[in-house]
Amino acid sequence: MRDLFNNIGTNLAMAPAVQTAAATGPAIDLQGAGRIAFAVSTGAIVGSGDFGVTLQDSDDGSTGWADVAAADLQTNAPATLEESGAYRLGYLGDKRFVRLSLTMAGGTSIAAGAVAVLGSTLDRPVG
Repeated sequence: MRDLFNNIGTNLAMAPAVQTAAATGPAIDLQGAGRIAFAVSTGAIVGSGDFGVTLQDSDDGSTGWADVAAADLQTNAPATLEESGAYRLGYLGDKRFVRLSLTMAGGTSIAAGAVAVLGSTLDRPVG
């Protein structure tokens, strides 16, 4: 059976919106989850918006946020996000909390949003 639906959970990682500055999504607690990936989608770019995306992690979800080490990050996102794109980021680290980080190097704005997909949770089916 090809049942992915009952084996994943989802969390809002960044509400879809027109972003005009760097932004971070909410802390996502990985307790009870074996793995996590983020699906990022982009829309219109205005004023040569130069935005990128990465992940940050923390032990407690409120302090000590730092960019995820390259060895713990999987991504197909380019350094500068493209208009109408879809990208994946995976986390391989061992911190309890992770969040999406949208960076801005220049320009005006980008429409973007993201969802976190948690897999291999301890409870199935995932609620």
